[in-house]
Amino acid sequence: MTMGRRPRERQEALFIASEGLGQSPGHPFYRKLNELLAEAGFDRWIEGRCQRYYATEEKRGQPSIPPGVYFRMLLVGYFEDIDSQRGIAWRCADSLSLRQFLGVPLHESTPDHSTLTNTRNRFPHEVFDEVFQFVLQIAANKKLLSGKTVGVDSTTLEANAAMKSIVRRDTGEDWKQYVTRLMREDGTIEADQEPTDEDVRRYDKKRKNKRVSNEEWVSATDAESRITQLKDGRTHLAYKAEHVVDLESDMVLAAEIRKADEADTETLPDSVMEAQNNLNQTGSHTEIEEVAADKGYHAAHTLELCEALGLRTYIPEPRRKHRLRWTDKPAEYQHAVYANRCRIQRAKSKRWQRRRSELCERTFAHVCDTGGMRRSWVKGVAKLAKRYLIAVAAHNLGRILRKLFGVGKPRALQGEGGLAALAYLLIAAVVLVGKVCWRCESARTLGRVRLTG
Repeated sequence: MTMGRRPRERQEALFIASEGLGQSPGHPFYRKLNELLAEAGFDRWIEGRCQRYYATEEKRGQPSIPPGVYFRMLLVGYFEDIDSQRGIAWRCADSLSLRQFLGVPLHESTPDHSTLTNTRNRFPHEVFDEVFQFVLQIAANKKLLSGKTVGVDSTTLEANAAMKSIVRRDTGEDWKQYVTRLMREDGTIEADQEPTDEDVRRYDKKRKNKRVSNEEWVSATDAESRITQLKDGRTHLAYKAEHVVDLESDMVLAAEIRKADEADTETLPDSVMEAQNNLNQTGSHTEIEEVAADKGYHAAHTLELCEALGLRTYIPEPRRKHRLRWTDKPAEYQHAVYANRCRIQRAKSKRWQRRRSELCERTFAHVCDTGGMRRSWVKGVAKLAKRYLIAVAAHNLGRILRKLFGVGKPRALQGEGGLAALAYLLIAAVVLVGKVCWRCESARTLGRVRLTG
């Protein structure tokens, strides 16, 4: 299958049923976004980058969708808060303004959700990394990147698997089979007796020392997901998303997807190094110097590794019942912990912590809660990382558009249009109040004239 190309200028069909039928002025936000991508040469660049993954000559079937259209549809998923590919495909097919954004004329059909899946499987993870870096390059060209001080935080993403799908790692038993075996071992039922579902639930509810650990259980449908507690308190199969945010420009420099049981203290240095690599790929000579994180990232070996990498950490130390002992630890660990302890007492540390709390949580709110990524519809770290990385790239594009044009998302009444409407209302209110005051003053003057006359 050959690769389709997005035309520079689209010519509409020669005959239409009625004047103006099927035409749309387009959404102002998506028009600005297309102008920004066209200025950066996104379509020509992504087509040249993805050419190697398609046949050079057409032998069968129709050409595939252009890579620029595919990535635009993923951007739509973020901006329209759509979590599934089926929802994205339906929304693009239903909206005339989104058709204009994609460059799909009315007499052609928009890509199906299965086409999105095939395209995602065709492209390796490196392509999605490069698209993310391309967006950072746009921010760097617009002088919107700093990168010297970053904040790191993580959140959980619900996996596309139910707790009912977990099985024992050692025996392969599902939950019902496991509880049934326990009932037979303690004599609750006979060896040849099969309990009902109600009996299994009643026994499982009363038994003590009940625990579900990732060392003993694994999902049969999504083996890379892990049992963890979500932000809303539910215990579910999930993944972990970790953001590295530029505390000066509010841009996400790295977004890593990991297994939910990987500790924050183990992933912090890798995420910061990935952010530094992304900065280097944009041609920026900025070096990350300071890292701010919450107390969940505090560990002696993590602080020592960050110090060895030339990073100054601002990580609050959690309260402990006993004082730390250094007799069995390297001297470098003690030095790194004490240096971090001195730094977090400064006013600068408090300023960075407030900034980190605001910006990192804001990125999760935009990407996960209003960007459709809190719940995953794909299985495996690799597939989820591709989808999530483009959602974060869309978030960065929204930050760029907000700083350049005052518009950050298409669904909000903000930016130049919103400000103009607000100014118009204020001016109209001032004029109305002036007219009322003038009429009142005129009425008073007329009354005084009549009284004197």
